Amino acid sequence: MFDIAQMIRELAIVAIPLLMGITFHEVAHGYVAYRFGDPTAKNAGRLTLNPLKHLDPMGTLVLVLTRMIGWAKPVPINPSYFEDPRKGIFWVSLAGPLANFGLAVFFYILFNLVLALQPVFSTGPAAAVLEPAMLICFYGIIVNIILGIFNLFPIPPLDGSKILATFLPGPVAGKFMQLEKYGFIILILLIFLGVFGHIFGYVLNFVYKFVL
Repeated sequence: MFDIAQMIRELAIVAIPLLMGITFHEVAHGYVAYRFGDPTAKNAGRLTLNPLKHLDPMGTLVLVLTRMIGWAKPVPINPSYFEDPRKGIFWVSLAGPLANFGLAVFFYILFNLVLALQPVFSTGPAAAVLEPAMLICFYGIIVNIILGIFNLFPIPPLDGSKILATFLPGPVAGKFMQLEKYGFIILILLIFLGVFGHIFGYVLNFVYKFVL
């Protein structure tokens, strides 16, 4: 039976780390591009930590309904501003996943801090806050590790494909990136064939053992 209340509880816990993960991921792309001389994201108002600027309405709806896939609005990047386009694209593409891994470390530190406070505030109003705080931190670790790894897969338009393309000869890179028009279909197939579920199963097992 479909439990709406349970789904709302889960979404409430996951919403904070997920919104942070998406926002920091996109801002990292735009900021690094700006540092390499591209003002496109800055001019578009995308160098902001306001998650509403980065959410895609359809991508968010699909994520809520499926609890499996979704997407944000990509930060606009113009490589023609880069002095060295390959170097610029490499670091801009890598910045998003690195931001997610950095957030995972942040939530891990916060998780242990909350865990240390638990014996001190085992009763009273503070105890009611600590449990959801721990869950938010725990899911913050999981969500951001998965976001970071997922975006490193070399499937256009994911960041990993752009990173890989910077190491390929020009004509080969161009042909490879043409797969972007089929990228969404490829991702859907891999998801429903259980490829990502299998890979992330190992990731989740590692996180559970490492954190708990």
